[in-house]
Amino acid sequence: MTKQFFDVFPTLKVNSDCKVLFENVEVTKVTTNSDRDYLHVHLFSTHLLAKSWIYKMETMIKEQLFGRNRIRIRIYEDYQLSGQYTPENLMNEYRESILLELKERSVVEHNMFLNAKYHFENENHLYLKLDDTIVAQGKQDSIVGLLNEVFEERCHVPIQIHVEYQQAKTSKMQEHNARMLQQAINAIVEENAAKLETKETKEEVKQEKKEHKETAKTSAKAPAKEMPKKKEFYRPLKRSDDPNLIYGRDFEDETIELSQVVGEMGEITFRGQVTSFDTREIRNEKTIVMFAVTDFTDTIMVKLFVRNDQLPELLGEVKAGAFLKIKGVTTIDKFDSELTIGSVAGIKKIPDFRTTKKDTSAEKRVELHCHTKMSDMDGVSDVNKIVKRAHDWGHPAIAITDHGVVQAFPDANHFIEGLDKDDPFKVIYGVEAYLVDDLTDIAVHAGNQTLDDTYVVFDIETTGFSAVEDHIIEIGAVKVENGKITDKYSTFVNPEVPIPFEITQLTSIDDSMVMDAPKIDVILPQFLEFVGDASLVAHNAGFDVGFIEQNCKNLNIEQEFVSVDTVALARVLLPTLSKYKLNIVAKALNISLENHHRAVDDAGATAEIFVKFVEMLKEREITTLKGVNAFGATNPDAVKKMPTYHAIILAKNDVGRVNLYRLISLSHLTYYARRPRIPKSEFNRYREGLLIGSACEAGELYQAVLNNKSDETIARLVEFYDYLEIQPLGNNQFMVDSPKYSQIRSDEDLKDINRKIVKLGEEFHKPVVATCDVHFLDAEDEVYRRIIMTGKGFGDADSQPPLYLRTTEEMMEEFAYLGSKKAHEVVIENTLKISDMIEKISPVRPDKCPPVIEDSDQMLRDICYSKAHSMYGDPLPEIVVERLERELNSIISNGFAVMYIIAQKLVWKSVEDGYLVGSRGSVGSSFAATMAGITEVNPLSPHYYCPNCFYSDFESEEVRAYAGGCGYDMPDKLCPNCGKPLVKDGFDIPFETFLGFKGNKEPDIDLNFSGDYQSNAHKYTEVIFGEGQTYRAGTIGTLADKTAYGFVKNYYEEHGQGKRKCEIERILQGCTGIRRSTGQHPGGIIVLPLGQDINSFTPVQHPANDMTTDIVTTHFDYHSIDHNLLKLDILGHDDPTIIKMLEELVEQLTGKPFKATDIPLDDQGVMKLFRDTSSLGITPDDIGGCPVGCLGIPEFGTDFVIQMVVDTKPKTLSDLIRISGLSHGTDVWLNNAQELIKSGKATISTAICTRDDIMTYLINKGMDSEESFTIMERVRKGLVAKGKCKDWPEFKKDMIEHGIPDWYIWSCEKIKYMFPKAHAAAYVMMAFRIAYCKVYYPLAYYAAYFSIRASAFSYELMCQGKEKLEFYMNDYKRRSDSLSKKEQDTLKDMKIVQEMYARGFEFLPLDIYRANATRFQIIDGKLMPPLSSIEGMGDKAADAVEMAAADGPYLSKDDFRQRTKVSKTVIDFMADLGMFGDLPETNQLSLFDFS
Repeated sequence: MTKQFFDVFPTLKVNSDCKVLFENVEVTKVTTNSDRDYLHVHLFSTHLLAKSWIYKMETMIKEQLFGRNRIRIRIYEDYQLSGQYTPENLMNEYRESILLELKERSVVEHNMFLNAKYHFENENHLYLKLDDTIVAQGKQDSIVGLLNEVFEERCHVPIQIHVEYQQAKTSKMQEHNARMLQQAINAIVEENAAKLETKETKEEVKQEKKEHKETAKTSAKAPAKEMPKKKEFYRPLKRSDDPNLIYGRDFEDETIELSQVVGEMGEITFRGQVTSFDTREIRNEKTIVMFAVTDFTDTIMVKLFVRNDQLPELLGEVKAGAFLKIKGVTTIDKFDSELTIGSVAGIKKIPDFRTTKKDTSAEKRVELHCHTKMSDMDGVSDVNKIVKRAHDWGHPAIAITDHGVVQAFPDANHFIEGLDKDDPFKVIYGVEAYLVDDLTDIAVHAGNQTLDDTYVVFDIETTGFSAVEDHIIEIGAVKVENGKITDKYSTFVNPEVPIPFEITQLTSIDDSMVMDAPKIDVILPQFLEFVGDASLVAHNAGFDVGFIEQNCKNLNIEQEFVSVDTVALARVLLPTLSKYKLNIVAKALNISLENHHRAVDDAGATAEIFVKFVEMLKEREITTLKGVNAFGATNPDAVKKMPTYHAIILAKNDVGRVNLYRLISLSHLTYYARRPRIPKSEFNRYREGLLIGSACEAGELYQAVLNNKSDETIARLVEFYDYLEIQPLGNNQFMVDSPKYSQIRSDEDLKDINRKIVKLGEEFHKPVVATCDVHFLDAEDEVYRRIIMTGKGFGDADSQPPLYLRTTEEMMEEFAYLGSKKAHEVVIENTLKISDMIEKISPVRPDKCPPVIEDSDQMLRDICYSKAHSMYGDPLPEIVVERLERELNSIISNGFAVMYIIAQKLVWKSVEDGYLVGSRGSVGSSFAATMAGITEVNPLSPHYYCPNCFYSDFESEEVRAYAGGCGYDMPDKLCPNCGKPLVKDGFDIPFETFLGFKGNKEPDIDLNFSGDYQSNAHKYTEVIFGEGQTYRAGTIGTLADKTAYGFVKNYYEEHGQGKRKCEIERILQGCTGIRRSTGQHPGGIIVLPLGQDINSFTPVQHPANDMTTDIVTTHFDYHSIDHNLLKLDILGHDDPTIIKMLEELVEQLTGKPFKATDIPLDDQGVMKLFRDTSSLGITPDDIGGCPVGCLGIPEFGTDFVIQMVVDTKPKTLSDLIRISGLSHGTDVWLNNAQELIKSGKATISTAICTRDDIMTYLINKGMDSEESFTIMERVRKGLVAKGKCKDWPEFKKDMIEHGIPDWYIWSCEKIKYMFPKAHAAAYVMMAFRIAYCKVYYPLAYYAAYFSIRASAFSYELMCQGKEKLEFYMNDYKRRSDSLSKKEQDTLKDMKIVQEMYARGFEFLPLDIYRANATRFQIIDGKLMPPLSSIEGMGDKAADAVEMAAADGPYLSKDDFRQRTKVSKTVIDFMADLGMFGDLPETNQLSLFDFS
């Protein structure tokens, strides 16, 4: 009695391929012995089971069912095969299994049979020819015995075996092997010499120790001297004079690999490199030193306690990057429960023990296929490291070819720029493109045929995919005339070979159905007679027609077919489908398809599809096949649906570089669909200056060879490429292991494909190159790619091919099977040949290309002088003329006038539309910018001027007393000439902060537009420059530390591997920085000059490849091209939006126009806010103890800045500007100015607060102006603090000589980033105006603040009265240490609400009919909260509620839900808050309503 396999093993877990293969296999018996040390399973099957699957099944049964039990599993097969299995067919199908079986028995027998030649005669006579060796004669009986067992006993196919012998051939690789042997000998000699040198050094150290001990013994025997007084004992840091010892006592123990350290093992010795380092000071003047050490198998944390006075000595040696040998005790740390090293006995410094791979070949190769971290979550190596490795190995060049993108080019170029100018090394710039073959017409060989002519729609079933190697087993055809089906044809075909099991599974056609059918030489003429003069139609016609054409060729039938592909038609007529399989297209057109994958049924369905397509084409007025081709050729949707193949495109010169960028742009803007696609038609259009190679196994040539496409097809493909590519066997090993590639059963099959490609190169005179397809730098780096691909969901991520950069020797050894001469040709000669075709180019243009606005120089001059005259009269004061001329000359001579005019146009347009614009950065340092209306900040020294009679005062003693400060702080005065009030102005900011003393600093005009107006400003740039001349500044999003940490941690957890945190952090370093997506700068606009092609600078694309947006960004990160093209920073900011809303609300309250620019910037009521709360009419106790009134004021409302305000006690606007500078800097206030002010060494007026302070102070001290500027730049960028300013010692010396105080120099050495004064001034001016409204128009202020700046306002928590608010605030304060980010924001908003309540203002209950969607309203002296303040009510939902309210009252809550689409949860919440009043639940009326 037999049972089905999975009935016998029901709990066995197998993959789907294995399930299908074994599900109809029967188990005839299962045997074992009394010891149960083996289990024999006997199978019966009607289809062959590859021996590889049998062995896998034995392993799965053992591991899943018997675990660790010592039992051997053996499967015995018994087959009943069809008559199609002749001995020759069986040998062809089962040869790899025989080889695998022989390999299990004897490698010698396996190699003998592998190299044997054989042929069959008289059907069942096998003639086997072995090499004539003694071993062969001894093994003959064993090989013949296995063959007889397989054919006669296992498969029941009679056979007679005849063994013959042939003379053994000598190896062609002797010369290569000899050279490799000599290199190995040389390496061993060098290694032994190094070891000998190390040994001698150790002997010297031992001898010194011995002498030291003897000296110590002699000293011990000397007469005892008077004992000194007892002193407190301190253990020295190290207790040996060994120069390599850093800490503790000397030791010479053998080291253990950290991967072996998995638990507490007592004292161990290990070696490694320090990867991270930290210290923490504790009590008793001691410090904990914590550092992670890796030996590159694992990482562990070392912790030791060191006295503070010993710390500097230890830290001089123990630092990140140092290589150490450590002896200590493994212990579980009680704080983080991780295994660490404590009780450290000794630490020694050691040399780098890693082996550095070198390329020692006399002739070097060139790698022409290499991926970096920019390669779309695929490559994991930094481009600089890859390029540096190739350079260090002496390779003449290396190609960078990321998948579909070229974003690594600028960084690669940075490496080249760092080399000597005469260094010949070059980077070859290219891309691994996703190529689409759109050169094949929908209707191949179309003539004058119309759509009403006769067509034969047909389908075939075959034994496989190769028209050359495989056979037709069924043909079905339908004749269509004048759009109607008129005839049918159907037949089986005897293929004369067994039908593969997977084909039977797919089609249900087995050997018994075709064995009695006619052969193809009978069927094909019959089919051609049925076709007659008709055109052929098929679904994926290239496949079906290809088989017909190949069989015609085999039978010497000459015929050219006109054929129409319904797949290609479907792509252009049904572009919304995601796939175009026959059943999917049929379903989309409501066509019935039964018995899919049977030729006659598929042909019938295809015919109905074709008839419908003809109707659709005629609706588009297409009536001929040529018209069909023209329609398909202009359709990008078709390209988006077609299969893609990999191809390597390299730029030969600058023409090629620009054409490459054009192709990248097209692939992202026009043809992007899941990946950026490059159609062959577009490549041919831009082919000049480019080379194209056939790429990897995903290339169309490799696939064509793999699938045995026809000679004509392969010839057409080879002709398209400039060079062909082959790769190491390991790259494609996955095909050997996968059942999907039935034609690849061993490494030998992979070698054969490479041999065929090499032969094609010879036939077509195309160079063939060997490449690595580099995805990671070293073999061990595969772990990073494995983790990333696992994170992306790839099931085979753990099976990483060896895609690392190889030396010339490694590649020569890899391709030795081609013969030494051919290996040398593909590895070295041809890669150099391709490299020599390519010029050394830069991927980014070196020249600067500002946009051109006609007469911009004169226009700027006219605008500036016009404004100056309107303020200061004519003639202008000398100081105004001097400053304006100095600036204009510098601006115009350096070509920056256009930038000013652009900014002027944008700002004027925004102001004209009612929105103020705030300036950022140092543009406010420019008086020309002020006069052009770009910024409100006037950088002249404090002064008075009269707008009536144009009197001005820059020089009086009273005015000069405010030098370095702010004009608004001066007292009010009347004009001595006309008696009118004088205007106070001037912030005293040097122009050189903006452009430098020589105009050689790159200017950057950053503007803060209202967030509501930002998009309008962006669109206006197109008005200024013209459509297509402006692009958004692109950014590249890489895998961040936090995300990468999750990838690494999850990977090891899923694999059941507990990794220490420090090891995860080490692996993390190899996973970060990998390109994940692209984006756009929040306000950056790149301007392209008229007449220039953007592709000469950078390709372009949509942000994040979003094909639904019309936004186009630069493909390169904008920093890579900001030296070429002008970048405008048009940023969105809340302050201009608040100012706009305040102007509207104050006008609503007062009935008079209100302009924020008219607000006096010296109002004392506002200044009081920064001293106490009296301006608000409240006490600090009313607002939780806050001593000042600047809560909610931009720049001054955070706890951090409020404390600064309290500490510095500002009295003037100038003080506020200095506080703003301090608050925005890094290490400018904390650990710096704060300490100086507290100690009395400096005041708020003398401390360094903004970057301008440094330059002006140094110049005033007599230092050179250019040097002062340079010092300012180095300090404000943090280069001095980070130790990256090599000139600092010289600068410091000069500063001391000029009497600069020590505290000032100390302060400079602390600063990591500094704000410009102009930026601080612009921010403070905006903040002061908002503060003015807070004091004098409080309801308007609170409405504007809550509408725009309150990010976590809650109606439930904040609008139910003062008592409830304080209840919630007390709760939040109790939980202050554990508040979420949202809760922290809520508490911040609560403080402003508390202040509002304290000032006597209240909220109205939210009215669902009157409330605005997102803005607070002033109604009857109270604030009406918006709908968006309801918990769970998003902005879109709030907009919907506001719109629905305009349609009249709601009948019920159901009516409210239906009209607004608000969720039931939110509606229930609103009901709980009483917002619906007595509104019923539903619209239904009750009888009681009438009573």
